[in-house]
Amino acid sequence: MTTEQSESTGRAPLGPPAGGRPGEPGIEEMVRANEANWDARTPVHVASAFYGLDGSRRADDWFASFEWADLGALTDRDVLHLQCHLGTETAAFADRGARAVGLDFSAEAVAQARRLAGETGRAVEFVHADVYRAAEALGDRRFDVVYTGKGAVCYLPDLASWAGTVAELLRPGGTFYLVEFHPLLNALGPTPPADPDTPPLLLRHDYLAGRGALRSDSPTTYTDGPPLTGATTSYEWRHGLGEVVSAVVGAGLRVQLLRETEELPWPRFPSMVPTANGWWRLPDAEPIVPLLYALKAVKP
Repeated sequence: MTTEQSESTGRAPLGPPAGGRPGEPGIEEMVRANEANWDARTPVHVASAFYGLDGSRRADDWFASFEWADLGALTDRDVLHLQCHLGTETAAFADRGARAVGLDFSAEAVAQARRLAGETGRAVEFVHADVYRAAEALGDRRFDVVYTGKGAVCYLPDLASWAGTVAELLRPGGTFYLVEFHPLLNALGPTPPADPDTPPLLLRHDYLAGRGALRSDSPTTYTDGPPLTGATTSYEWRHGLGEVVSAVVGAGLRVQLLRETEELPWPRFPSMVPTANGWWRLPDAEPIVPLLYALKAVKP
């Protein structure tokens, strides 16, 4: 069963409006829009085949084999999953014997994560808080492992503050593990091809930061399911690999490894083919390019 924590809905100051473009909202307003957008996405995601919450997908399906090798044994370790959404990956930590805690800024996602954990009998705790207020929400609690990724970093306007929060939440000797979509993947996009089954991949979006937040207004989400009900606007920030590594090092963490892989847990492009482990990669006719990366760092 789940253990409900007291809620923290405050916001850390995140600096001036991003980009400085006339009429552009401030970062606080963008973050509030993202929170509302993820509240609206949550019921669609819960009902979707993509997440397989009906039992058609296992919690382990969202992990590459190298993740478990990098993390090592988790039995009786305190693991915090930041930006956990529905807790699909948080559940996998509990299944491996960890004392697992998930944290997310979407009240709807946290409510669903608690419900799902309770229905499956997993002893997982979920906390409703903005990631920048995680240390405040968790009090004096510290963790052996802090984990995040697979679509989280793009919603962070301030990497230095984020990395500082991660460092604060770790015990000495604790591990920070980030598994995230590669910034090159975010920069790639298909164009209308002669053969729709094999679209060429071209650079369509920024790889590096510099233009402020990217606004999206879409009634659909990345899963199957009906259109969103309200709150269709969201904002994302681009962060290159160098910016991520520099933020982690700047927070006093010692980077131990950085992986890049050509596989994804779901088919981003129509031409992708399944791998032996059930993930997806581009076909042999396409270049081998990094689509996902993993960073492991330790707090001295």
